Amino acid sequence: MTGQPRFCALFVALLATACAAFAAPPPAAEALVEKGHLTYGVAATFAPFEFKDNGQLTGFDIDMIQALGKKLGLEPAPMNMEFKGLIPALQGNRLDIINSAMYINPARAAQVDFVPYLKVGTQVVVVKGNPAKITGRDDSLCGKTIAVTLGGIQESYARADNERCTKAGKAEVKVMTMPTAQDSALTLRQGRADAIFDSTPGNVKLMTEMAGVFESTGAEFEANTQIGIALRKGDTAMRASLEAALKEIVADGTYAKLIAKWKFPASVGLLNN
Repeated sequence: MTGQPRFCALFVALLATACAAFAAPPPAAEALVEKGHLTYGVAATFAPFEFKDNGQLTGFDIDMIQALGKKLGLEPAPMNMEFKGLIPALQGNRLDIINSAMYINPARAAQVDFVPYLKVGTQVVVVKGNPAKITGRDDSLCGKTIAVTLGGIQESYARADNERCTKAGKAEVKVMTMPTAQDSALTLRQGRADAIFDSTPGNVKLMTEMAGVFESTGAEFEANTQIGIALRKGDTAMRASLEAALKEIVADGTYAKLIAKWKFPASVGLLNN
């Protein structure tokens, strides 16, 4: 008789531990690309969110999806591809989600749903000394060449600047699209572009790792732009699972630790405990 209460207490404790580990409800297995896995699309060319270091995927988003996977009891399975191919792959049911620092804008929101998790601004970056005398995201960009990632939000910013310049009767902005953010930075360093647009966290990383090569000019712009995990339109089960898991990593401090680990400014935090 004395053994039964102890057994029950142990069982309850084990059950509580299991529930704590997988409290967020995972989507139904049949709704996943692969049972037991969270298959996500990523374009690993956007440091410090997602990039390769010695051949290994790393970055804020990679750490975050690992934390979310643990909450959901699913093993994250990345599919690295070009950024422009992410939404078609999601719509074609090759992915469960897109986890690739995707900026939320009306054009994308018309194609996919989002679970926001950060808000990120953008800065103008030039080579040290600013030979083109660019003063920020203003008319000093008219007549200049801006290198941006093909299909990225910065391309839309640059094209909007070109439209603004030409409507004002000023010289056009030449928008040079590159496969990756690293290619854009290299193009700037080689003198083939006058400026690049980079996220504020990306700018911090660039200035840290290449001090004396680049500098930012002007104020941060579009500072309240949200980025989010993308999911198929109407996928309410996946949305509920991700939102619950995000809530848990905020509550247990993981979210704040990842922001600190990757040296993001505190202003990027969209979710509060």
